[in-house]
Amino acid sequence: MKLAVFGRFNNKYTLTSVDTLLNYVAKKEVDVLIEAEFSELIKSVSTKREFYDTFETFKHLDESFDLLVSIGGDGTILRAITFVMDLDIPIVGINTGRLGFLATIQVEDIEKAVQNILDGKYKISERSLLTIETSPENKDILNLNFALNEIAVSRKNTTSMITVETFLDGQYLTSYWSDGLIVSTPTGSTGYSLSCGGPVITPGANNFVLTPIAPHNLSARPLIIPDSTEIQLRVSGREEQHLVSLDSRIATLNNDTIIKIKKANFKIKMIDLLDESFLKTLRKKMLWGEDRRN
Repeated sequence: MKLAVFGRFNNKYTLTSVDTLLNYVAKKEVDVLIEAEFSELIKSVSTKREFYDTFETFKHLDESFDLLVSIGGDGTILRAITFVMDLDIPIVGINTGRLGFLATIQVEDIEKAVQNILDGKYKISERSLLTIETSPENKDILNLNFALNEIAVSRKNTTSMITVETFLDGQYLTSYWSDGLIVSTPTGSTGYSLSCGGPVITPGANNFVLTPIAPHNLSARPLIIPDSTEIQLRVSGREEQHLVSLDSRIATLNNDTIIKIKKANFKIKMIDLLDESFLKTLRKKMLWGEDRRN
């Protein structure tokens, strides 16, 4: 097995997680490469630089990799997909962050989880992505024009709301007077969309959801649509520009830019261990089990 290890930040659990992972797989027939910037980060804070120097690094992935391990929170996994893209490399996340709907392996369970993966005791969950096109084209989003969680338009440099004119498959839906609009995948339904009042959608559902951000027209509500729908947006407002975000990546667009959003032609593969499930994670993260009646 050829394993890629990726992370972005260091906290009190990062080094523990990396050490546990690397020490364990070193005993197995596993080739490990660490993402170059993450390698430098952990070597800068560790007293075991010589240990980390024994591992090769990567700046890009190719089809020779069997698995990517993301060390961090859900945001780290969102960044990891910019390496994986359409290579069909499964991703699994070790959670050193906070909430974690995607990064589900806890620090104390790393060795058990890795062994289960090596033994093939897991399932693959395929996650749909969104892709975006703009007219005129924007160079900042041209090469990485996809998102696993959501694509959102929002106001910039103003406290005034914007108007988001919205079409579905060429048919006019409405104009949202709001701080912005989120187009979310089922994976992203437990993120930004949820915090703005959107519904939770199970990962296997073939849907997207439109969730307005602080709408001024109070009749505006989240709308679930088939993921075969092509969404077209055009923003206007008092300022000349607005923001578009693709997960954690942000670009600036001029008002009246035509934005087309649709389902990407590839999916991201997430590893689900057999003792975990989306519903179990949902109960745990949403604290539904805290109700004594359960």
